[in-house]
Amino acid sequence: MTLFYAPDIAQTPFLNEEESLHCAKVLRLKAGDVAHVIDGVGGLYQVEIVAPHAKHTEVRILSVQHDFEKRPFRIHLAVAPTKNSDRFEWFVEKATEIGVDTITPLLCRYSERKLIKPERIEKILISASKQSLKAFVPKLNPMTPYTEFMNSVTEPHRFIAHCYEAEKTHLLHSCIPHSDVVVLVGPEGDFSLDEVRLALDNEFKAVTLGSSRLRTETAGVVACHLVTVVNSL
Repeated sequence: MTLFYAPDIAQTPFLNEEESLHCAKVLRLKAGDVAHVIDGVGGLYQVEIVAPHAKHTEVRILSVQHDFEKRPFRIHLAVAPTKNSDRFEWFVEKATEIGVDTITPLLCRYSERKLIKPERIEKILISASKQSLKAFVPKLNPMTPYTEFMNSVTEPHRFIAHCYEAEKTHLLHSCIPHSDVVVLVGPEGDFSLDEVRLALDNEFKAVTLGSSRLRTETAGVVACHLVTVVNSL
């Protein structure tokens, strides 16, 4: 099943220029062909191609499934962007494929990257959602200072993955199925001790992701996978 993305499909029966080009020139769909469209907020639409066009393909909605494959839990990953932007973008892509719901780029004391390109990341989120057959496109929050993030956390189950020697439990054994989770992953220089203390003071539990020391982007992907595994058992 090939998916197209059209956030306003319920109100406007047209694909945008990028999706129209893919539909008409790459896939070469014809009038009368059936395709599927996601709106990014859980809607999966079966549509008929009415008038294929390289810039504005017109479609007709045949049926819709709301909350397509909606899960009884949400995964929020707050991750400090890596110095190499390609690595952070790789994390965004893979976490989306696995099933992240919200991504917050964190600005920490030891962060080496203080700016991101939200437009580029949004495109990766949409592309990865379509590739992995998801009707929900993850939410991307703006770059958020660490202390500000601490004041905005709403998830009941909170975890921080840091590299300091301390008492920790494995994330796999810490998650409670069917509950909303937020996991913090620090920059390549790790969180500062003050940041770890602040998290613990805000009811975060220190967790380990395994015995290997992981890169930031790998740790984010592993955390997402572990939470997903807990909820699939």
